[in-house]
Amino acid sequence: MAVKSIQLGQVWRKDEGGQDYLVTKVYNEVFTQYAVLRPAEVNAPDAPTVRVKVAKTTEGSALPGFTFTQDGSF
Repeated sequence: MAVKSIQLGQVWRKDEGGQDYLVTKVYNEVFTQYAVLRPAEVNAPDAPTVRVKVAKTTEGSALPGFTFTQDGSF
């Protein structure tokens, strides 16, 4: 699912396993945008982060392997 833009605080669900992840950082490297995700759990501060390359399409931005879980348009 594509959204207008990837923003801090958004929750995305991993397609494999169904675990929820919180976007904690979004940054650019040359021509590529990345999102840093952390599991949305109680032990999140101790959990390793996941870096995902943002996929841009004509419909918006998406995180491959993840599904946007929040209602509303961003």
